[in-house]
Amino acid sequence: MPPATTGQKYSGHIGSLSPQQAETLEKFRRELSDEGFYDKERHDDAYLLRFLRARRFDLAKAKKMFIDCEKWRKEFGVENLVKTFDYTEHNEVMKYYPRYYHKTDKEGRPIYVEEIGNIDIKALYKITTPERQIQNLVVEYEKLAAYRLPACSARHGKMIETSCTILDLKGVSLRSFSSVFGYVKQASAIGQNYYPERMGKFFIINAPMLFSSVWSLVKPMLDEVTAAKIVILGSKYEKVLLEYIDADSLPTKFGGRCNCVNGCHMSDAGPWNENEENVVVGIGKEIEMISNGMTVEKVVAQA
Repeated sequence: MPPATTGQKYSGHIGSLSPQQAETLEKFRRELSDEGFYDKERHDDAYLLRFLRARRFDLAKAKKMFIDCEKWRKEFGVENLVKTFDYTEHNEVMKYYPRYYHKTDKEGRPIYVEEIGNIDIKALYKITTPERQIQNLVVEYEKLAAYRLPACSARHGKMIETSCTILDLKGVSLRSFSSVFGYVKQASAIGQNYYPERMGKFFIINAPMLFSSVWSLVKPMLDEVTAAKIVILGSKYEKVLLEYIDADSLPTKFGGRCNCVNGCHMSDAGPWNENEENVVVGIGKEIEMISNGMTVEKVVAQA
């Protein structure tokens, strides 16, 4: 399978490394191993390269990021959490804070939708807690790596490592956003620091005029690479979304033609649910695909 690319000569992905990048990757692996942070079964090249790209192949910065992540995973208890977390309040939470994956964009990336404008924080925290919402966030990141991305990669014949996000701000106000700002800040930090290079494209739709004030608060939380992937749109966003997403994959409420039974927000429709053979079973696993035409020669399931 061909490696993922970004249009650059050397993208920093598997199969597209400059000699210097390849040397940095080898040194990165060796230093992590020498210091006891490298797990051969879990830390494949695709995993390591995400940290290197996130820090522009600055070895010292990438190493610090990686070690901080490993320490956080241990302190947070990620491996145990994904085995034991039972999100029984899911259906109720969806009424007050809809967040869901739904099909793929034209690049084959899983689409993640978050309707922050519909949030009712008081009602939400009557049925769940901020702690459980963060735990669910972490579990979903692990499932993204374990199920969704491998299934999308298998379906589209290339390695897919990122997602496409739609953040809908319809109905949002400064007051409603301020009520969830703490969660958004914590969630952004977790994604940026511990799950780097997972954002492919990020569309913010129905952005009100006052959003510029909110954006001035959020943008400093993001690094330059992340901020560059974000597209801010007003109420006339359909044409732009349809440039990146087929109409059959985009819910009708966003200008597409998809009407899933019981609602797109409850369907979890996508390659990860269409063919079990495409799914790498086991939470928290990554895959490494080595290119040989259109044939997968190696799939490494991380423990």
